Amino acid sequence: MKTERDNPGVIAPPPLVFAGGAVAAFVINWLWPWPVLAGWYRWAIGGVLVATGLGVIATAFVQMRRARTNIEPWKPTTAIIDRGLYAFSRNPIYAAMAIGFIGLAALANSVWFIFILPICVAIIHFGVILREERYLEAKFGEEYLNYKRRVRRWI
Repeated sequence: MKTERDNPGVIAPPPLVFAGGAVAAFVINWLWPWPVLAGWYRWAIGGVLVATGLGVIATAFVQMRRARTNIEPWKPTTAIIDRGLYAFSRNPIYAAMAIGFIGLAALANSVWFIFILPICVAIIHFGVILREERYLEAKFGEEYLNYKRRVRRWI
């Protein structure tokens, strides 16, 4: 018996993609250190970027809970959110994860994070976002297509 899947079929949980990239960057930096910033201000820059990323993720989480839809992209979506952060970006959580990742580069004082970030973003783009978009178009039709026309994918 064939059942229809009510989720986008993402290849991996997005936090796992960025966490895996961070682990890889830490390991490579441990083997071949390559500093990105000198001085105390790397802590300030890194801290602000990580805090900004976490703040955006927390805000998006609250918006999703209020809309009674799942934050996990491997579970069914029950609503299109087009207010708050989602009025400016269709993927504020993924953008925030990338911003936080840049903050980790400063905190870890490692250029390797900057080299690994595009790999993480490509995995998110092709393995998560494009799948989510196909799923949302099929599930919500014109409502999602109108939203997609109004709001950018990232920022």
